[in-house]
Amino acid sequence: MENDYSISELLTVFLARELKDGEVLRVGVAMPVAEAAVRLAHLTHGPNMDLVFLGARMNVAHLETIPMPAFGWDRRVVRWAESFSDTGHRFDRVKDWNNHVFFIGGVQVDAYGNTNLIGVGPDYRRLKFRGPGSVGTPTLSTHVGRYYIVLNSHNPRVLVEKCDYVSAFGWGTGGADARRKLGLPGGGPRFCITPLCIFDFAEDTKRMRLRSVHHGISPERVRQETGFEIVMPSSVPTTEPPTADELQVLRSRVDTAGRLRV
Repeated sequence: MENDYSISELLTVFLARELKDGEVLRVGVAMPVAEAAVRLAHLTHGPNMDLVFLGARMNVAHLETIPMPAFGWDRRVVRWAESFSDTGHRFDRVKDWNNHVFFIGGVQVDAYGNTNLIGVGPDYRRLKFRGPGSVGTPTLSTHVGRYYIVLNSHNPRVLVEKCDYVSAFGWGTGGADARRKLGLPGGGPRFCITPLCIFDFAEDTKRMRLRSVHHGISPERVRQETGFEIVMPSSVPTTEPPTADELQVLRSRVDTAGRLRV
């Protein structure tokens, strides 16, 4: 496709390609890109995936469309679900979560993928900006096989050298063994995706590394808009665009209202 897509659609397709059939995909509230990505993956290549929205787990791959509502998910879909369970967040089964995938946002994210959903400011009693809170994020990010950091903004206020508070531990202060030293069983953050680029984490230091830039974005712009020093490879590719088939499924069977196209 020749730029005939929005950034949200690009990120949705990128995430959908990452997801594997048979996985359990856990999506929280107010994450439209992640919501659309799991629906797209379920329809295109993951008929055995289970989708977990707000604690409800279901398989709906046989449906012609899996529409994405304005907020959360539409419980009317359950009427036609092949399977459904309202115990999608059974925390007594965390040892079985290796094939679970999670998506997380943040009001702040630091160089090692630690995220802050609590708020901004040195005094927690008088925050300059209050986030939504960590809710179940610490437990989920600790135990799932991997998770993805999905950001709606890319600027030095969001991507910071050090988070004011940490609601989900990514790679701590760095090092490939950062999570193992604390006995954290999950695989940690795999990518951080933003409106400008895709970051991964360097194997040895686990510091954010520029993996690709979106069409029209330069590595230098990413550097300037990031509040910490990033690992910069000698050559940075452009993020692979959506195919016509992927966009057709996304627009006609998932994002039928066109919310991701703006």
